[in-house]
Amino acid sequence: MEGSCFIYSLLPNILLITLLFTSSISLISLQETNLEFIRTSCNLTSYPTLCFNSLSTQACAIQTSPKLLAQMAISVTLNKTRSTSSAMVKLSKVHGMTPIEVSAMKDCIELLSDSVYELQKSLGEMSTPGSKDIRFVISDIQTWVSSALTNEDTCTEGFVDDPKMKKVVRGKIVNAAHLTSNALALINNYASLRG
Repeated sequence: MEGSCFIYSLLPNILLITLLFTSSISLISLQETNLEFIRTSCNLTSYPTLCFNSLSTQACAIQTSPKLLAQMAISVTLNKTRSTSSAMVKLSKVHGMTPIEVSAMKDCIELLSDSVYELQKSLGEMSTPGSKDIRFVISDIQTWVSSALTNEDTCTEGFVDDPKMKKVVRGKIVNAAHLTSNALALINNYASLRG
């Protein structure tokens, strides 16, 4: 009798361990599905490795939602563009720049500021369900993110006469520009899925 009581006392623990093990396997499988969704979606972008690396840490939040993926891509891009803008402000305070470089730097900072604003608007529209027609909302977002990308690409044009400074500036903004390009591709993909 004592042996059977011992087995019955272990039964809840065995069931709990089995349940935890099964749940863990399910969570791992779900996480792998989420990561594969992100990887497959990122293959549609110009910079798939950067795309996957920047978004895979958010796999649980994104799940397998094209909308959440595009929204997270905008958020990541906005954060990077803000930090790039701050880095450019610091760079603008370096002594010894020519008047042309100072002017080009001011233009670049203004363009990055515009990009931040456009990405903020895009994220706001993407995050807020509204009564507006979703096709118009997505069209606006595509326009704003495209404009942000153009601003980032235009940023280096003022440094035509100074290849060294142009290279420094390009080095600062290239990651933000690539993330913006990826975000636009994921937004376009989301738009195509909506019909």
